Parts: sequence; structure tokens; C-alpha cells
Amino acid sequence: MSDDTTALILALASENAELRAALTEAQELLVETAVDAGELHARVGELEAEVAALRAEREATARSTDMGHSAELR
Repeated sequence: MSDDTTALILALASENAELRAALTEAQELLVETAVDAGELHARVGELEAEVAALRAEREATARSTDMGHSAELR
């Protein structure tokens, strides 16, 4: 094997190792992002439920207030 071929193989092996390290880091970041996304999704669900409950409470309060006013008008 010539010196040029050996140098090329070593350069490719080095680049391959660097790319594998970068891939590993990217995969770890992807897993962290997926975990964060799952937590955010769960929180959004909680907030949606809270908003629905508050809207229902507001509507019930508005109905009871409206009923009180209509009774006063009689």
C-alpha cells in the first residue's frame, strides 16, 4: 500500500470518527428535545383543561348573574 493510500485511509477513518461523534451528540440532543416536547405537550393538555374549566365557571356565573337580573326586572 502506498503512503498516499495509507494517508487517505487514515484521513477517512479520522473523518468517520468525527462524524460518528457528531451523530451521537445529535442523537442525544434529539432525545432531550423529544422528552422536553412530551413534557410541554402534557402541560398544554393541563392548561387546556384548566381553560375549559374556567370558561365553564365563567359561563355558569354569567348565567346565574343574568338570571338574577331578570328576576329583579319582574
